[in-house]
Amino acid sequence: MAPRKSPRERQMLVLESVIALVFVLVACVELCDGATVVDVYRLIQYDISGAPFGSRLAGLNHHATSLHFSPHADLSRTVLLIPLREFNISFVKENKPLGGLLFLLPQIFNFENKGEVGSNHLDGTEELLKNVLAELEQILIRTNLPYPVYFAFEDDNINAVLADIKKSDITGQPATATTGGYKFVVSALEPKSLVSPSITNIQGWLTGLKAGDDAHQLPTIAVVASYDTFGAAPALSVGSDSNGSGVVALLEVARLFSLLYSNPKTRGQYNLLFGLTSGGPYNYNGTRKWLRSFDQRLRESIDYAICIDSIGSWENELWIHVSKPPENAYIKQIMEDFSSVAEELGFNVNLKHKKINISNPRVAWEHEQFSRLRVTAATLSELSAAPELLEKTGGLIDSRHFVDEKAIIRGVKLVAESLARHIYGHQGKNIQIFADNSNLAVNPYYIRSWLDVLSQTPRVAPFFSKDDPFVMALKKELEDHTDEVNLQREALDGMFTFYDSTSAKLNIYQVASVTFDLLLLLVLGSYLIVLFSFLVITTRGLDDLISLFRRPPSRKVKTA
Repeated sequence: MAPRKSPRERQMLVLESVIALVFVLVACVELCDGATVVDVYRLIQYDISGAPFGSRLAGLNHHATSLHFSPHADLSRTVLLIPLREFNISFVKENKPLGGLLFLLPQIFNFENKGEVGSNHLDGTEELLKNVLAELEQILIRTNLPYPVYFAFEDDNINAVLADIKKSDITGQPATATTGGYKFVVSALEPKSLVSPSITNIQGWLTGLKAGDDAHQLPTIAVVASYDTFGAAPALSVGSDSNGSGVVALLEVARLFSLLYSNPKTRGQYNLLFGLTSGGPYNYNGTRKWLRSFDQRLRESIDYAICIDSIGSWENELWIHVSKPPENAYIKQIMEDFSSVAEELGFNVNLKHKKINISNPRVAWEHEQFSRLRVTAATLSELSAAPELLEKTGGLIDSRHFVDEKAIIRGVKLVAESLARHIYGHQGKNIQIFADNSNLAVNPYYIRSWLDVLSQTPRVAPFFSKDDPFVMALKKELEDHTDEVNLQREALDGMFTFYDSTSAKLNIYQVASVTFDLLLLLVLGSYLIVLFSFLVITTRGLDDLISLFRRPPSRKVKTA
C-alpha cells in the first residue's frame, strides 16, 4: 500500500490539479477567441409613406463566406463579405436570400482618411470604383432588404480575414458548423423608429443702410444653402460636395459682406438674408417651412435668392437653374452679373430654365420652393441636370478626397462679386471688390477649415439631437458674421420614417470545426478520468478505486 498523504498535501494536490484544468480550458477558449473587432456602418432603414426601404435587421450571427462560394451553396445563414474592388453590380440585382452582407470600401471613401485630397483628376481605378459605389448605393437605398447590410473600410485586419475566407472557399471548404471558419457577430437590438424627427433652419441678417427708421423698407437679397445629407449609411454621409461646399461658400460670403457692412460708408442699400436650411434631401422640406414662416411683407422685399448647391468638383463651367423665364427682369440681371464676373475669372456660367409643375409636390432644386411662393430665385450648381429624389445628396462617394477647395474659392468669388455689383450698382464695370491680396480677399484657410469640419460630420438631419453640437457650431459661426441669428425647428414631414442603429462593432471569431471539438472533448475527458483516478489513489488507495468499478453483489448473494 502506498503511504497515505497528509491532509495538507492532498489539498495542495487538488489545487494544482484544478489550476492545470483551468489552464487547459483557457487554452481551448483562446483557440476559439475573436480574430478582430471592426467598426461597421449599417445600411439606412427608412419608410416612405409606409413603404419599407433599406436594411430591415441589425443583429448578425453567421459564418462568413466570400464571392468564391459554390454556385449551389445555401447562403441564407451566411454573411457574404464583398470588397468593392471585386464587386459586380449584377449580383445585388439578383436579390439572393442571404444571412447578411458586409461591403468593404477602399480608404479613399473614408471621411477619416487624411491622405491626399482635392483631386478632380481621378485615375481609372478610382473613377471605376466611384461609379460602381454610386450605382450600388442607389440600388440599396431603393430596395427592401430583409437581412442586415453593413459597410466597413479596408484595413490589415479585415483584409487578413478576407484572405483566409477566400482560401477556404477556393479549396472547397466554406465556413460551416462542421468545418469551422470565421463567424461574424453584431450584437444589436431590433431597430426602432425615430419619434418625431425634427429639422432645424438657421438664418441671419446683415442690415443695409437704413432708409428712415425702417430697414425693412430696403430690398433684400437671400443667400441660401441646404446643409444636411442623405446616403446609404447615415454614419458615413458627410456630403463634402453636396452640400458641404455650398455651406462653406455661404459662410465665406457672409464673412466677406460682414466686413463691408461693418462700416456705414461701405454698407449697401440692401438687406442680406443668409439661410442654412435643413431637409434638403427630403424635397427641401425645411426650405418650404422656412419660407412659409415669412410674412408677406418680407417675401415681397426679396429681389431674388441665390441657392448654392454642390460647387466643390467642377472645372470650367457652372450652371444657374431658374424657374422663371429668362426674359424676367431679375433673371436677366442675375445672369448678366454672374456671366460678366465668370468671364473675368476665366470660366463659363450657363442658364438652365425649367418650369415647375404646381400640381406635383416634388421639387428638383431648392429655388423651386421660392418660385412656388412667387419669389425670384436661382440655384448655382456644378450639375447641369436635377438629380432624382434621394440622389446626389451626400452619399458614400461624396468624401473630402473628391472635393477641390480651389473650385469652392472660385465659386465664392463668383457669388460675392456678382452680389456686390448688384448691390453697389457696378454692373458692366470691371471692378473687383474682393480682389486677391486685399483686406476683402477670399480666405482659403477659412474655406479649408470649414470644409474639413463638414467632411468629418455626418449630417442626416433626423439623427441630429435637439441641440446638436454641429448645428450650434453653424449658429455660432453665423452669429460672428451676421445679426438677428435664430433657429427654426420644425417636424419632418410624416411621409418619411427613419430607424435608429446606424453603426456597430463587428466581432469576428475564428471558430474550430466539429472534428476539432470532438478531439478536444476526448482529450478533456481523458484528462479528467486520469485526474480523478490519481486523486482517488493518492487519497484513499488503489483498493478503493478498484471497488468503484466492481460489480455490486446481487440480492440473492446478499440474502444468502
